[in-house]
Amino acid sequence: MDLGPGPVLFVHAHPDDETLATGALVAALVAGGTEVAVVTATRGEMGEVVPGTVPAGAGPEELVAAREAELGRALRVLGVTTSAFLGTPPARAAGRPPRRYLDSGMRWVTPTVAGPAIESDHHSLTAAALDEVVDDLCAYIEVVRPSALVGYDVDGSYGHPDHVRCHHATLAAARRTGVDLYEVVSISHGNSADGPGAEWFHLAEHEPTVVEALRQHASQVTVHRLADGRHEVEHVGGQREPVLTSLGLRRR
Repeated sequence: MDLGPGPVLFVHAHPDDETLATGALVAALVAGGTEVAVVTATRGEMGEVVPGTVPAGAGPEELVAAREAELGRALRVLGVTTSAFLGTPPARAAGRPPRRYLDSGMRWVTPTVAGPAIESDHHSLTAAALDEVVDDLCAYIEVVRPSALVGYDVDGSYGHPDHVRCHHATLAAARRTGVDLYEVVSISHGNSADGPGAEWFHLAEHEPTVVEALRQHASQVTVHRLADGRHEVEHVGGQREPVLTSLGLRRR
């Protein structure tokens, strides 16, 4: 699939999503000489913390600072030099004061599918007016001038409400700006037989880069090397999954 000459702008919900979901594709594009930019909607404030990675008693601002630093290090490993947080200039519509979109939180509705949290802060991404979110994303598109956008499909990877919100915002921004949009096939559709029109990429050669980028997100995930040389990611809740190096994209 030809994503154009670049830059290619990836739209993600939280720090670590860029590596977990699309790290191999980012690394492949960069290795091929395509510039990649990443915009992240929230700082992952509601995510759990791997014990010992953030000082005991750390408050919300210290957690935010840690997550911002981790994202910065992971992006450098992936080769990304252009990035922003949504709501913070230049990813903020002109004339509006900076805004921090907060992580909306989630709850598991099945062992593999997330849904909205019981309660969510009124400053959260999902509480914001969709038009405001789209305006901010369009402002960043105007700065980056990408040849393509890469975002979530309607299922938001695994159903997290912030991912679903990013899907709707990215789709609206693509329609407003005329930039081509490619959606990552959700893990619930995790095989090439599902999702007509999807093109699948198998990028195992970029696993070392993805593993190193994941290790930068130490407050959220732990990377394990298995006896056969493969790697797995362990989330704070104990869920384990292989490091993702294959993904499907579908053009909208």
